[in-house]
Amino acid sequence: MGSKYRSCIANCLLIVLLSGVPTMLSDIDELPSIQMGEFTLQFELGEPSAHAKEVALSELRETPDRQKEAVKELSRLLDAETDLLYPKDNEQWLIRFLRPCKYYPESARDLIKRYYSFKVKHSDVYNNLKPSGEVNIFKHNILTVFPNRDQLGRRILVLELGKRWKHKQVTLDEVFKGAVIFLEAAMLEPETQICGAVVIFDMDGLSLQQTWQFTPPFAKRIVDWLQDSVPLRIKAIHIVNQPKIFNVVFALFKPFLREKLRSRIIFHGTDRESLHKHMSPKCLPAAYGGILESNRIDSDQWYQLLMKVDKEFDAINSYGYKKK
Repeated sequence: MGSKYRSCIANCLLIVLLSGVPTMLSDIDELPSIQMGEFTLQFELGEPSAHAKEVALSELRETPDRQKEAVKELSRLLDAETDLLYPKDNEQWLIRFLRPCKYYPESARDLIKRYYSFKVKHSDVYNNLKPSGEVNIFKHNILTVFPNRDQLGRRILVLELGKRWKHKQVTLDEVFKGAVIFLEAAMLEPETQICGAVVIFDMDGLSLQQTWQFTPPFAKRIVDWLQDSVPLRIKAIHIVNQPKIFNVVFALFKPFLREKLRSRIIFHGTDRESLHKHMSPKCLPAAYGGILESNRIDSDQWYQLLMKVDKEFDAINSYGYKKK
């Protein structure tokens, strides 16, 4: 393990010992992590890196004064939302929504309202959604996050909806729930709040029977979620190894896409040079033409870590629009 990672772990441990984890809504008595040989798998809950701080300033307009003013104004705006229950005294929670909105308080207020309205609209998916209730999706190992970030400091989420996906055992709703859980966890990380995330859809081996699982309502839900309801910067969606039949699936999503998200969906097929124009081979494993030597973190390993913050999802679920 390099000195950078040891320093990061020490920094996070110090934060927990002194003040808990400010980005979390629940109380924890130990830093959530699991040991994998010499590697420690953990959420990056400490201070943003020097690179992330530069991004925050140049792309998000983040300065101490603007942050302080925006938090105060967002708090004032939310006071008027009398039917919304939210963690009023948690400044880090407010910053979580201000960052993707570049510190415009009105935009952050609107994002918060859309975030919770989406949960109400799709309550069948979101009711009591937490890791302990979704073991099946993690058991099948079709959804994971790389242990490293890309060359721009972004988290890398991978969904393998081809050969690995046994659609009779894992529904698309379960896949969606797993993605929500991962992105909710990513939202706890200041580094990810600033730098964002990229998604790789690996469609290798997609079958005709699997394409039938996709429906227009499901497609609209995914697009609405990504475009309007995720308080996270989704910087790119890379489609790799897709067979021609994938065009049938994408046709379902296309009518709902606005230009901003559409422009961030990039099709590569098996052309690794095309992928490498956007993602450095240094941050990709050999399966994607990269030279990264670290082992893949399987879904069940992430699940062990997510289970350590299961009560954080209870806290997340405790907020939202009041039931009438």
